[in-house]
Amino acid sequence: MDKLKEFEVWFITGSQHLYGPETLKQVDDDSSKIAQYFDKSAKIPCKVVFKPVLKTPDEITNLCVEANTSPKCVGLITWMHTFSPAKMWIAGLSILKKPFVHLHTQFNQDIPWKTIDMDFMNLNQSAHGGREFGFICSRMRKNRKVIVGHWKDKEVVEKLDIWMRAACAWNDWQGMKVARFGDNMREVAVTEGDKVEAQKKFGYSVNGFGVGDLVAYIQKAKPAQIDDMMAQYKKAYKVTLSKKQLEGVRISAKIEVGMRNFLEEGGFKAFTTTFEDLHGLLQLPGLPVQRLMADGYGFGAEGDWKTAALVRAMKVMATGMKGGTSFMEDYTYHLNPKGMKVLGAHMLEVCPSIASNKPSLEVHPLGIGGKDDPPRLVFNVPQGSGVNVSVMDMGNRFRMLINPCKVVKPDADLPKLPVARVVWQPEPNLKVAAGAWILGGGAHHTGFSMALNSEHMVDFAEMADIEYLMIDKETTISDFKKDIRVNEIYYMLKNGLV
Repeated sequence: MDKLKEFEVWFITGSQHLYGPETLKQVDDDSSKIAQYFDKSAKIPCKVVFKPVLKTPDEITNLCVEANTSPKCVGLITWMHTFSPAKMWIAGLSILKKPFVHLHTQFNQDIPWKTIDMDFMNLNQSAHGGREFGFICSRMRKNRKVIVGHWKDKEVVEKLDIWMRAACAWNDWQGMKVARFGDNMREVAVTEGDKVEAQKKFGYSVNGFGVGDLVAYIQKAKPAQIDDMMAQYKKAYKVTLSKKQLEGVRISAKIEVGMRNFLEEGGFKAFTTTFEDLHGLLQLPGLPVQRLMADGYGFGAEGDWKTAALVRAMKVMATGMKGGTSFMEDYTYHLNPKGMKVLGAHMLEVCPSIASNKPSLEVHPLGIGGKDDPPRLVFNVPQGSGVNVSVMDMGNRFRMLINPCKVVKPDADLPKLPVARVVWQPEPNLKVAAGAWILGGGAHHTGFSMALNSEHMVDFAEMADIEYLMIDKETTISDFKKDIRVNEIYYMLKNGLV
């Protein structure tokens, strides 16, 4: 995974020539200090680059053109130090392709009650300069995050961190390639979707490959590469297997070498597999998929390219954070009234980045796919806060569902369930969460993270201009139904006006 410090967020400040050179010099100096503060903060994930104060329509437009074409720039922090007449921003905002956050702050924290005069008032006009900028952004229907507070406040820095991570993930989607080994699981609806529309809207491309294309790479795997992979397994995981089982692991290692070479050579950042398209493979890839996810690749089972792209975005957002992110599925419920829970898992493909301990490398029958017993990593997940996210194609738009949850310990050991698994309690409770998820058309596949929270996903959804529905502590089924109906009207009108 790329380090987020390789990316830049530009700090830009709005003002005008009305105030004279002395005031503008002070504005420039104040802005530079704020940018430097953010750049040096250990809590800020990207490099913050100060840009000279913008005072004219041409300066603003040229800056937006520069940002659009800069491969390192993932977004802008905008601050109105003084009053920047908003008509100056129309041309620039009209062409701006990068996301931006409106930081509504001021250089000083407190009003100097005993010394404040008109000179101080003229220099510190963020209170109404930000409103002018906010009006034109709203008039132009520009999606952006608004953060209010003093720039040294802990909460302001935390919100900038969240927004920057979302901006990096959005940047990663632009030009990203998703490889599909085989097609969708047959007759399944929710994993399907309009790949052309997704490329238009999200920037990533999805292309299918026959399993034979992958098998050709697997066959090229050299014994030394397979030996090296086996050595990595023995070092990273608990391995107590028979000689025959180790032969199966060696086949898995060969598959992993081939998959890695295919994805790296093709420049892919996410991929899918399906157990219904395994011609030429001796096993359904389980262990290779888990390890590739741990290295930052997005993944979706059964051809689910939308979830593969989502998991990759969440992986980018979570770079360097504690916790982990994985492909996930709500598998079965614990409906005891004393404590309803969800058992999340998948046949094989859960990322070890969310493991609570050293995973165990095991080989067991799968009972599906008709191939040899596949190796997989088996583990539990630590307690803590998590979030489940899903993206669906609703026909006239894409929709994201977001559901925070609390990860809990299983009520007992699971000695006969040889897969990676996690137990959680969704907000506000299982009855409301599952009911709302179903009413919202939520998929059975999700991106699950214990590093991210719902604010990361909201910021990302707004950058992507995608509908999102939140299922959290405040959700009721009645209100959720109303939200769905209102959104349906909104998007019908919006699409009709485009």
